[in-house]
Parts: sequence; structure tokens; C-alpha cells
Amino acid sequence: MAEQAYTIPVFRQRTAEETEEYQRVSKNVGKGLAVIQEELQRMRIATKAQVESLEIQKEVKGMMRKRVDLLEEIPKLPDFLVALRPHTVWEKTPVKLFCTVEGNPRPIVKWYKDGVPVDPLSAPGKYKIENKYGVHSLIVSRCVVSDTAEYSAVATNQHGTATSKAKIIVKRPAGAGESCQLGLVPHLTEIHASKLDVSLLDRFPVSFGVEGNSIRLVCTMVVVPDLPNIPPIAQWYRDDKLLKPSKLVEMSVGGGAASLTLPHLAKDDEGLYTLRIFTKDGTAEHSAYLFVSDAAPSAPGAPGAPMSVKAYDVNSDYVLVAWKPPNTVNEAPITGYFVDRFEAGTDTWVQCNDAPVKICKYPVHGLRVGHSYYFRVRAVNSSGISRPSRKSDKVTALDAAESERLQGTDEGVPSAPGHVVATRNTKSSVFVQWEAPKHLKHLMGYYIDGRVVGAKEWFACNHKPFKHTRFVVHGLIPGETYVFRVQAVNLFGLSEESQESSPIAVEPALGKRAEYATPSAPFGITMLSSDGSSITVAWKSPKHCGGSKVNAYYIDKRDADTLVWKEVNLNAVTERMCTVENLKEGTFYEFRVTAGNMAGVGLPSAASIPMKCEAWTMEEPGPAYDLSFSEVRSHSLVILWRAPIYTGASAVTGYFVDMAKKGSSEFVTLNQEAVSHRYLQVTGLEEGESYVFRVRAVNAHGVGKPSQLSEPVCAKAIPGTKEIVAGVDEETGDVFLSLEACEICETSKFVWSKNYKPIGDCPRVAVTTKGRTSRLTFTNPDKDDLGKYSVIVTDTDGVSASHTLTEDALNTMLELSYAIRHPIVPLKHGLNYEVLEKGHVRFWLQAVKLSPSVSYRFIVNDKEVTSGEGQKISHDVATGIIQMTVDHFTRANEGTYTVQIHDGKAKTQSSLVLVGDVFKAALKEAEFQRKEHIRKQGPHFSEYLYFTVTEDCTVMLVCKVANVKKESTLHWYKDDEEIVPDTPPNVMSGSCALPLPLFSRKDHGVYKAVLSDDRGKDTSVFDISGKVFDDIINAIAQIAGASASELVLQCTPEGIRLQCYMNYYTEEMKTVWKHKESKIASSEKMRIGGTAEMAWMQICDPSDKEKGHYTMEISDGVKTHTRTFDLSGQAYTDAYEEYLRLKAAAFAEKNRGRVVGGLPDVVTIMEEKSLSLTCTVWGEPTPEVTWFKNEQEVASTEHTRVTFDGGKFASLVINKVTPEDSGKYSINVRNKYGGEFVEITVSVYRHGEKIPEPKLGQPKAAAATPVPPKSPAPPSKTPTPTPSKAQTPAPSMKSPTPASTPISKSPTPTPKSPTPPRSVKSPTPPRFMKSPTPPRK
Repeated sequence: MAEQAYTIPVFRQRTAEETEEYQRVSKNVGKGLAVIQEELQRMRIATKAQVESLEIQKEVKGMMRKRVDLLEEIPKLPDFLVALRPHTVWEKTPVKLFCTVEGNPRPIVKWYKDGVPVDPLSAPGKYKIENKYGVHSLIVSRCVVSDTAEYSAVATNQHGTATSKAKIIVKRPAGAGESCQLGLVPHLTEIHASKLDVSLLDRFPVSFGVEGNSIRLVCTMVVVPDLPNIPPIAQWYRDDKLLKPSKLVEMSVGGGAASLTLPHLAKDDEGLYTLRIFTKDGTAEHSAYLFVSDAAPSAPGAPGAPMSVKAYDVNSDYVLVAWKPPNTVNEAPITGYFVDRFEAGTDTWVQCNDAPVKICKYPVHGLRVGHSYYFRVRAVNSSGISRPSRKSDKVTALDAAESERLQGTDEGVPSAPGHVVATRNTKSSVFVQWEAPKHLKHLMGYYIDGRVVGAKEWFACNHKPFKHTRFVVHGLIPGETYVFRVQAVNLFGLSEESQESSPIAVEPALGKRAEYATPSAPFGITMLSSDGSSITVAWKSPKHCGGSKVNAYYIDKRDADTLVWKEVNLNAVTERMCTVENLKEGTFYEFRVTAGNMAGVGLPSAASIPMKCEAWTMEEPGPAYDLSFSEVRSHSLVILWRAPIYTGASAVTGYFVDMAKKGSSEFVTLNQEAVSHRYLQVTGLEEGESYVFRVRAVNAHGVGKPSQLSEPVCAKAIPGTKEIVAGVDEETGDVFLSLEACEICETSKFVWSKNYKPIGDCPRVAVTTKGRTSRLTFTNPDKDDLGKYSVIVTDTDGVSASHTLTEDALNTMLELSYAIRHPIVPLKHGLNYEVLEKGHVRFWLQAVKLSPSVSYRFIVNDKEVTSGEGQKISHDVATGIIQMTVDHFTRANEGTYTVQIHDGKAKTQSSLVLVGDVFKAALKEAEFQRKEHIRKQGPHFSEYLYFTVTEDCTVMLVCKVANVKKESTLHWYKDDEEIVPDTPPNVMSGSCALPLPLFSRKDHGVYKAVLSDDRGKDTSVFDISGKVFDDIINAIAQIAGASASELVLQCTPEGIRLQCYMNYYTEEMKTVWKHKESKIASSEKMRIGGTAEMAWMQICDPSDKEKGHYTMEISDGVKTHTRTFDLSGQAYTDAYEEYLRLKAAAFAEKNRGRVVGGLPDVVTIMEEKSLSLTCTVWGEPTPEVTWFKNEQEVASTEHTRVTFDGGKFASLVINKVTPEDSGKYSINVRNKYGGEFVEITVSVYRHGEKIPEPKLGQPKAAAATPVPPKSPAPPSKTPTPTPSKAQTPAPSMKSPTPASTPISKSPTPTPKSPTPPRSVKSPTPPRFMKSPTPPRK
């Protein structure tokens, strides 16, 4: 379909004359533009070639002069110092190829075109071959399109061959030989974007980002012609895949720049980014790598997020999700992954798997047909769960979907990569390459890790698997040494690490990459002054020097009305300022600058703004220039500038500095009063914020023009930044300032300044540099050297620092310097004394270090003393000790002692004043030691008496003896009365002890041990009283308290008792009983007491008031041992009932009927005699008495009379006994509380017979046999039984009587009856009769 014709609007219609004039002007403009473009390109190429040739020849001449001697002596292969460079030229213009070759012997160079030798004679005037001072060149004159080819220079000598190649492309100017037809619209609107001439300027560097942040890659360019409505065609690629605009990728081109913005970074965004611009000569490209590191983990030690989540095998209810694993360097290994899904239209993520899946793929079931889903993955290790990955692309569950299928069925991780080799690349990068694994198993890529040599931890070099076997690691510290390793990655995880590479130092490798050869373009051209015929301009250094020093600048100028550039200087300018002469007044000019170094001339700068050549006549000064920054930190920086070239009507008196945030036009003046110096320290900056600055000069007539805006500077210190250190050299004593640079390259230099004025060659200081450290040494420091010193490291990203040298700091360093230059012998200890045994006194000092050649002398009271009788002087080089020993220290030795030491150049002295009280103390100690020595000649105590307490709480008085023999004896005394222990002391054992069992107040006194033999005696005294007694009691309490059992409840007829068993108890121990936190005092109601093995507290006649919590505390002076018992509730009820029962049983036992005395066990009597069995009985009420013979009750008759008188005396009288009266008699005494049954055996023999031997029986009693009293008084109470330690009862309310309590037997045995006695039981069980009763106090 034909394109619709363009209709001219009515308001734009012209007359015939107007149309003719418009066409003429348009035609001329079109022709002029083509001519300008052609001339512009020709001038650019010619100037560049000329500058390159001149500069290279100059550099090579200098290098050849320096190296000529070395080259003549050392055989060497040919090597290209400067290789051939490719060229693109216009038709009919010349081109020159040149190179510099070295070798020994000097190589022969031959030229080739597409492999065919170039013969100048074959086409006379076409080719010209030259060789001057080692620079070989091939000149092709009047190029034609057929000259487009690959040219090579081959250098050869007897040791080998080297080749350098470059391509020449010859272009024909656009529109050559073609007519230009113009319609009503100017010809410019018909230019297509691909016909534009585009040159890339500032290019985006290797960049580093963090997950979740944003980043912008920008590349500035020069577009000719620059048409706002026709921007260049720009394409962005990541890892050679074309990117398209989306929410995650934003692109823009125009305004002299092309940019790519990634607003929300993820590790999926890591890769090699390429910008491709289409131009009329083809394409212009630039590539740089973007690294994206893991964001802060969700938990310390958690892994990074997975990446590249993608769905495969899509079906109606099923999808296979796969992803790439994250790199783990120092984190724990990944144990699995969780897969989450998100249904479009909802707002929640749902976890798909309950348990972590161990491989990097997972089938997700349960999808709904026609619904769309997103997926994400989280990694899991022992420390936690990672952040989620970036979500996948939208996936719709459809039947029979044609989807990509996941490849790979081999299980297991790949094998480890092979040999790793690292080579130098740039000042902050290293080129790493390795061999692929033997078993790939569907490899996804590689992870590269690095480590600083000497460090333990590895760091990740990339965060997304890299597919190739070579990688450039960026962001390294210049001058540092690294090793690298590689891991392979597939669906099943990471392989084993490869072997480490060899260590490599990060240093630039010049010439390996073109962008590091020539410098980048200068920028920031500014006008400093004008006098009507000349303009002075200045500019800023290139951002990249290209690896060698920038030593040449070339300036071009042109009228603003034309596009033809003209050279200003043929000879290079070394300063960044130039005055351009021979200008026309009133004309606007534009300028551009090109920088050069030893590798060649770089790209020209962008054209400056038009500058009018007119004489400046204002009274105020012109602008300051060359704004730079130093010491950039997180919250401060220093800005420096140069003075204006144009000063105005009077001299410049000061400067104002203005600041604004980047992108803002609101400037703030930082100094209220003008500063006279050309620097200013700016503080109070926000960390990470970018700022711009400008400077205004001031003179007597006012404030001048502001300077050009500075480049934006970010308030952030360079990683690893160090400050200047002031110090003193330990060997020479020189005072110095030193800086260790965190970054440096081969071309870097340290530039020192004082008060921000370069020091240069100054006799007051000397600058030395070694590696990354530079030192400024003061030759003769004094007050004139005070001030602020700064240093800048060139060819770095702003490494700089400053230090203010104050008078106090200088004085301190001068003192240290004097000490180093005039050394003293350092002492660990000054002159001191100590008293030795025998009463000898040793004077000594200790030096830090002594040499074998040390000399010294002792001076006492201004007189030198030497070794001799009565004193000995010596030293030990190993320990640094110098000493003098005085054998007999007397009053004559009072005075001042001095030691003077000379050791090489160093010397020192130390004195000790030994007079007055100090001398008296020393003399007293010496005399004591002499006496001690004499004492120790015979038997003596090596340790005097002291006490210890054993585990059973026995106090032992212990002493240790020495120098004893068998005849030596030891005697113990208390209060001067000798104590004879059960076991005699064994002095030969070296230790003797006197036990004091059951220690108490009775053991108060002065104890003495006397050791003696024929050589003499020694005495040790120990006074047990006061604090010593308290210390012993506390020691006993510590052991007893630790052994104390829990409180035990014990009921008695008198009340309820709480008992605590322990190793030993004495009333002197600090024992406190508490009831409800209130201290209990011993009384008739609450009795407190104890035995040797038990402490108790008895509640007499208890009531409800005595309920509650009871505590016993035993204090040993340091710790309180506490035991508790809760006497309340059921515990109190059971105890109270038991107490009432025991009380009743005791009353019954006290009042029951019993025989209290008078009856024998056995009676032997002759017949015809009268037998009277009489006894005393007792009981309340009066008991009943019954007599029995052979278990038959005896009735009162004339032969056998039974009486019971006064309720106390019971009798059985047998008149004229006969043998029939023999038998077993018994008496039964009882009342309502119980009774007693006593048996008597009676034997009757005839006259003349031998008296038979009695046969003893055992009398039976219903209760314990009482002690027969002399009167019918009631029996005394039984003593309280004491259980053994092993039988300490546990607290029990059900058994208040300890089970270990023995049942006592009758102390008086009776003859055993041949007939079992009648059993008469007491109404009270006998176990309660043995309940312990506390004694009354």
C-alpha cells in the first residue's frame, strides 16, 4: 500500500519566492553538513595519528637510550613494545601503521597484507616503509576501498619470530557522487538513526550491586549530528541475550547518554552487560560485568537465595520447577530447598513441600486448569532459611501444553574442575581459567571463590553460575596476593572444590587490553581569563590514566559557528592549563583536549561550551579552578582549588566555598568569613550522600565569578583506608610521618604537602617510598615543622590522608628520639634489696637486656666497693641481673647504694637510700634470719602449730618438723600441763598432730609443742582463744553444716521434736532456729539443745500456734547452711496425734503395777524350814497381787500364807517346807494400766543331802524390767537413744520413732523356767516405751 502524501498545513504555505529561497537554504545546509561531517572525521583521524606517532617516537627514543647497554648484552627474542593498532579511514586519505620492536640482536621487520609481502616497488608511491630508532612504520598513501585488509609486521632474529597484526578499513564518504533532492521539509529529517556518527565516551565500569538495591549503567556518547527527535538505536544484552524493557529492566537513550536501570537487583541479574549502538560505520559496543552479591541473610549463617527459577513440563495440574543453587563459601552446606507457589489474583505464598527437597528441581502438583502461578524457592541449612529467590515467570496450567522440558537424568553432582590458573589482568582484577570437570552431568556453570593469602575465610567471586571456563575476577585490592578455587554446579548441587591456584599478586598487565593502554578523555574545560586576543582555559585530568603517566595534552579549537577543529599546539602541553593566542575579539570559540601517555593518545574530550573572546574588565576576580578532593571520609572531606588567573582590580584576599547535594540547585556557603588559603575541610556530611561544590574568589571590590561545579563526590571512605601515622624510628631515632596506601598501582606516586602546599625538594624533610608505604622524615624537627601534613596517592581512586603535627606531639616524639639516639640501659627493676637466710643481704637490679661486654660498679656512700671479704659482686647476662651480697649486715651498712652500668653506647644508674626506719627494718629482718639459721641447726619446726578439722569434725593441732633424728622427742602441753596422747608422736614422719575430739569451750587454752634432742630444742605455741577459737568453730561448722541431714520430725511424750543429724554438733556453733522467719529463743515452751551427733528443737505441749515453717541455720562465717521443715497441714495433724498417744502411753507406763524389789530368782531351802518370799510392789491405783505355783493360783492356808500389807508389801510364807513345795512360783502384779509377772524357782532338799545347784530360769515381763529402787519411788526416765550415722532416720510422719531404735532387754537375767510362763500383756505396745525423751536443762 502506497504511503499517503504529506499535506502542507495552510499556516505553513509559502509564496513562490519564499519556496525558492527555502529550497536554496535547505540545499546549502544539507551540503554543508555533509562537508562538515567529512572534515570532522578526517581531522580527528589525522590529528590522532600525528600525535600518536610523535609521542611514541619520543617515548621510544628515551627508552632506547636507557636500555641500549642492556640490550647489547642480553640475548632476547623479538618482542613488540608497541603493537600495531587498527584504523578506519576515509577514502583518499593516508594511513600510517607503526610499531616498536625490541630484541637482541636487533630484529628485521617485514610487512604483509593479508599474508602477502608488501613490495613498495610494485606500486611506486603507494607504500612507504621506514625504520627510525626501533620504530617501524608502514605508510599507505591515498587509500582506496581495496586497501581494506589485515596488515601484519613480522619481526625476526636468530632466536625466534614475533608477529603483530592490525586491520585497516577504508570507508567511502556517505552520499559521494549522489545528488541531494530536497522537498519542502529540510533534508535533516530524512536521516535514519543508523546513519548517525556515534562515539562512546565515558563508559560504565565493572559494577557491584547487592540484592534488593538498584543500579544504573550509563554510557555517555557524542552523536553527530545530534538530533533530539532521532536518538541512536541502542540495544542492551546480558550474557549475549537481548534484554527487553520490563518492570525489572528500564532503558533510556538520548541527551548524549544511554542508560540501563535495574530497580530491584537479584542474583539473576549478574552477568556481562553489553551496550550495542548502531552507527553509520557499523556498531559501537562496550561490555562490563555486573556482580550482584547476597543481601544480608535472614539469620546469621543462613545461605544465599537460589536463582533462575523456571517451570518445565507444564501440564494441567502439574509443573516441574527447577532452579540454580546459591554459592556457599563460609556458610554451612545446604540441606534442602522449599518451593513456594503464588496463584495470580491472590495475595499469599503457599509452601509446596513439607520437607526440604535436596536437589534443584521439584514437581508441583495440585494446580488448577487455566489458573496462572508464580514460583519461588528458599534454601535451607543448619543455620536457617535463606531469603526467597526472585519469582519465576507466570505459568498457566493448561492441557497438552507445549512447554520446555528439563534435560538431564544423570544423578549426582559433577566432578571437581581441573587445574586452575590465575594470571594478571588489571590493577584490581585477575584472569582465572580452569579445566572442565571430567564428568559434567548436565553442568549449569561454575562458582569461583577467592582468598587472600594468609587469611582463613574464602569470599565468593561470582554469585550466579558462570558457564565458561574462564572468568575475570574484579574488585580485588591492588598489591594483595590471592589464590582461587572453582566448583561446578548442576541440579544436584555443588561439586567438590578444585585444587587452589598458585598465589598471584594483583598488579596491572599493560597492553593486554586496549582500554588500559591509552588514557580516557579529559573533561571539565573551563575559561579562566580573556584579554580580547587570547583565552586561558583549564581542564581536569582523565579519570583513567591507562596504566602509565599522562604526560601530554593537545588542545583543539574551533569557531562556534563551524564544525572544523584546528590544532592549537603541536608540542605537547604538560600542565592542565593553556592560553590560546591569536583569537578574534568578539568571536565565540569551543575547545577540546586530548590526553596522551606512553601507549598513545586517547579520545578527545567533549567540546566545551562556547566561550566569547572579549577582554575582562570587571573589578572582581575571575573563577577559581581545578577543584579537587582529598581525605574523603564518611562525614568529612577536604576540598582544594587553584587561584584565579584573572585577579581583577586588586589582589585576591580570600575564598568562599559553596556546597549542594547532587541534583540540587540550593547551594549553602560553608564558611561565613572568607578563607585566605586554598583549601577547606568540610564536615557534617551524610554518609553515602553525593555533593557538588563551587568556589568564589574575593578581593577588595567584591566576590567574583563562581568556579565551574566540581564533579559529584560521595561521602564514603575507600575500603581499607588508613590514616597517617606519626612515630619515631626505633633504630635511628628519626621523627617521621608514614602512610600505608590501601590501593596503589605501578604509576602511583605519593605527593606530600604541608598546609596543602606541595613540599617538593625541601632540606627539612626527606621522602622515601617502599611498596605501598611512604615515609616523610624530618631532618631536624623543631617548631617550624608544626602544621598540617597531607599526602595524596596519584593514579588511585582518591587515596589520601592528613595529620596535624602539634607542639605536644612533637615534643613527645623528640623526647623519644633523644632516648633512642642517646640510649640508656632499660631496667625491669631498679636497685632493691632482699634479706636472705643466714642474715645475708642481697642488693640487686635487673636490666631488660645485657650484653657480654657490660661493665658496672657499686658505690656505697660515695665509695666504690669491689668483691672481697664480706661481700660478693656478680652478674648474669641471661637474666640481666647485677647483684652484691653482704654477708654480715650491721649498723655500719646504713647509707646510699648506687649501681652505674655501661653497656656499649647505653648507660644508666640506679640508687637505693637505706637510712632511718627503712634501714632499721632491714637490719631487724637480717638479725631475725641469722637467729633462724642458728635455730635450724638443731631440731626445729619447719611449720609452727596450726589447726585442721577432719571430716568427722575432730580438731587436729598440726606442726611440721625438720632436722630430726630418732632420739628427737616431742612433748605436748596445755596451759603448761603435759598432755600424753594415746599414740606417741612420730617425729621421723616430719609431721605431728594432737587430736582434740568433740571440740568445745572446754578446749580453751594455750597449747605448746616442744621438740628437743641433744642438739637443742624448739618450741611452738598455739593459743586457742578469741578469734582462733572462733575460726576453729567456723571450720567445724563448715564440715558439720555440709553433712547435716534434712530436718526429721520426732514425737515424744513431752511434745514434737525437730532433729538434724550431722557429723558433730556443739553448742558453740552459730546455730539459729526460726519459726516463720522469726528467731526462736530457748524456753520452757521451745527447748533447743543437742548431742554430739544431733541438734534438736522441741515444742513442748504443742498447739496450733506452733504450726508453720521451721528453719535451722548453721553459719560457718562465710556460708550459711540451711535446713527446713514445714510443720503444718496433715504433717502437723499426724504429729499431734502421735504426741497425744505417746503422752498417754508414758502415763500408763508410769502408773502400771510392778514389782520394784525383794524377790530372788532362785531359792534353795532345807525341808522343815520356813520360806518367806516378800517383795515390794507399786502401782497407781494400788495393784492386785496374785501368787502362782506351777501356774496354779496359791490360796492362803496355814501351810501357805499369802499377805499384802499397806498396798506395798506382798508376801508368800510357807511353813515347814517339804520336797513337795519345790516348784516354780510366780507373782502377778497388775492394775488397770498393766502389770508384771515375776517367777521364782524353789528347790527343797532333805537334811544331809547335798545342796543341789540351782537351775536358772528367765523371768518374763510384760514391759521393760525396771531398775529395782530402794524405795517404792517411780523409776527415772530412760536416756535418749542415739542412732549411728548410717542409721540417720529419714523424715516420715507415719513412723515418727526411728526404726533403728533398739529395744532394750532386762538388765537382770532370771533363771529360765522349765514351764513357759503365763503371758500377761501390757495395754501399751512396748515400742512406744522406748521413745527418746530429751533431758531437762
